[in-house]
Amino acid sequence: MSIPEATLLPPAQIGYILDSSRPVLTHSRSVLAEISLTAHSHPRGQLLWASHGVMKITSEGTVWVVPSSHAVWIPSMVEHQVRAETETEMRNLYIDPSYAVRCEQSSVVMLKMTPLLRELILKLVKHANTLALDPLARLGLVIIDEIEALEGSEISLPAGDDPRLSHLIHYIINDPTHEASLTELAKMVGASVRTIERLFKAQTGMTYRQWRSRYRLMNSLEYLTQTTSTSRVAYELGYKSVSSFIAAFKEMFGCSPQEYLSKNDYRLPRSLVKPSHP
Repeated sequence: MSIPEATLLPPAQIGYILDSSRPVLTHSRSVLAEISLTAHSHPRGQLLWASHGVMKITSEGTVWVVPSSHAVWIPSMVEHQVRAETETEMRNLYIDPSYAVRCEQSSVVMLKMTPLLRELILKLVKHANTLALDPLARLGLVIIDEIEALEGSEISLPAGDDPRLSHLIHYIINDPTHEASLTELAKMVGASVRTIERLFKAQTGMTYRQWRSRYRLMNSLEYLTQTTSTSRVAYELGYKSVSSFIAAFKEMFGCSPQEYLSKNDYRLPRSLVKPSHP
C-alpha cells in the first residue's frame, strides 16, 4: 500500500548553515501527500509550519498531527521526521544557534500560530533573496521575538506508529468529513474493529471517536478563518447541527467559535485564503 523508501526526500541543507549575521533562514517546499523527509537533526532550531495542508511530525517516539493553524518548534539537534499527510505548502524557518529561542524546551513542542507571525514568514519567504543583509537580519530578529512569544498548544493530536493505525489516520486526515463507519475503516486497513479500538487507546490515549472529534475541531480553526459563518463550518465538517458543533467546540476550547476568533484575533491573511467551492 505504500513504499516509504520511494518517497523519502533529503532534509534542507539550510538547517546546517552556521552564520550569526543571518539569524533566520527560510526554506519552502510544495510537497505531495504521503511524501516524507528522512529522519534528521540540524544545528539550527526550526519552526515548521505549513501555510496549507497537514503534516505529521515524529520525534523521540512521539507523533504530532499538525494542521496549518499550528506550528511545531524543533530545538537544535533534536532528531525528527516530517511527513506530508495532504498536499502541503511548507514554510520553514531556521534559527542560528547563537540566538536563544525557547530555551526552556528541549524537545518538539506544538504551538499556536498568530496572524502576525504568518505575515512575517510570508514576507521573509518572498524577499529572502532580494533584501539586503541588514534589513534581513532585523526582520529575522523580529521573527525570533514572535517565536519566543508563541503560545504552546494544549490541544495536541497524537498519532501512533502501527502501520494499520497510520493508514487509517491518513484516510481521516485526507477526508475529515468522511462518513465511513469504524467497521468499514478497519476492513480497509486489514484489521478488526476491536484491534483498531485497542490501537487508538494504546497509541494515542484516546478512543477512535475522541480522536476523530479532536481532529475535526482542530480542523475547524482553519475553516473559521475563512468565513464568519459558524453554521457553514459546522456543515463543512459534517456536524448534524450548528448547536452540536458549538457544544463540541466549547468543550474542547472553553469558548464558542466566535469568542475564540475574537480572543485570538484569528484571521488568515487574504493570501492564504483559498476560494470556497460552491
